[in-house]
Amino acid sequence: MSTQHEAGPATTHRVLILGAGYAGLSAAIQLAARVKRGEGVEVTLVNPQERFTERLRLHMAATGQQLAELSIPELLAGTGARFVRGWVTAVDADARTVRIDDDRVLSYDTLVYGVGSVADTAAVPGAEDHAYTLNTPQDAEVLAGRLARLGSGTVVVGGSGLTGIESAAEIAEQYPRLDVVLLGRGEPGAAMNRKAKAYLHAALDRLGVRVRSGVEVMKVLPGAVELAGGESVAADVVVWTSGTRVSPLAAAAGLAVDERGRIVTDAALRSLSHPEVFAVGDAAAIRQGYGVLHGTCQGGMPTGVHAALSILRVLKGKQPKPFRFGYYHTPVSLGRADAVVQFTRPDDSARRICLTGRTAARYKEAVTASPWPTFGRMKKMPASGAFWPHGGRFTRIRVAR
Repeated sequence: MSTQHEAGPATTHRVLILGAGYAGLSAAIQLAARVKRGEGVEVTLVNPQERFTERLRLHMAATGQQLAELSIPELLAGTGARFVRGWVTAVDADARTVRIDDDRVLSYDTLVYGVGSVADTAAVPGAEDHAYTLNTPQDAEVLAGRLARLGSGTVVVGGSGLTGIESAAEIAEQYPRLDVVLLGRGEPGAAMNRKAKAYLHAALDRLGVRVRSGVEVMKVLPGAVELAGGESVAADVVVWTSGTRVSPLAAAAGLAVDERGRIVTDAALRSLSHPEVFAVGDAAAIRQGYGVLHGTCQGGMPTGVHAALSILRVLKGKQPKPFRFGYYHTPVSLGRADAVVQFTRPDDSARRICLTGRTAARYKEAVTASPWPTFGRMKKMPASGAFWPHGGRFTRIRVAR
């Protein structure tokens, strides 16, 4: 096995960004667009594939709907940022190196860690072997093929969170001949206000989705799922959307992580143990006044932009500013022409206002379609991506005296 050690000139500050999801790509575009040629900053983005994954649309791809081919190298063209295709197989935080596909080594001065998360199929026996996931476009295409071949039968969606709701609704709408069952410990839309939650449940009922709340899947079998208490639910297909897990790379590298393996950061998104490492998106445990940020596109993109701005401040000898973010909505699609949008306070608690029906569907589509054009605007006008709700008093962290 040959090992290639890639490094720039001694005067070049090497910024290495791992992961080209919503957060990592935001960091790469924002940083590359703001660095002028000749300033001695080299930006490299590493990702397993050249195609950008629209995770907000994977439930659509899972029912055979074609998604746009969005090229990351084409987006980066003209920015000076370098794209490296490959899987990150190891990080050495002390040596400041990253191993790619086991046969290349990239060195860095500053690392942006945005590897993201995947469905937690390790939490329940059999899920890894017998359930389908929506982690990648390839996963969605495999599921789409299986659903297309299934003349009749039962599809069990394990997990009643937003991904589970959208997946169950999409499958039920596209394949009305299938029996779709949504299983979860929590009630779908539990955090929504009464009107929004009632609309969501009515929509699922209209689509024929059978909802079972307050149940826990203990095992996934080849043709069924086993619930706590011993009950078995027959399933021709199981789609697993319950919970997420992050890569063990950060913990293995010796970075300070929380109980879920996410990198613990300071207020500026720097690793507590290795300040030359910035963590963004799902891979980071980012604390705000209301608690730890949960992984969504609306929060992920701002973390990437803030990390880029913080790196530039550090390179100029300045202190990076604290990251503050407040939520503002929870949009949920219920098929192609229906949705519910719950507007929220910055701490993600429900406001009284919500949208439903076709108006909500148009709103949801606008949200889902917005990241890629936003990247394009940031490429030309980087300041356009540096605006998001800061959350006011909700996001301030009070220090005990």
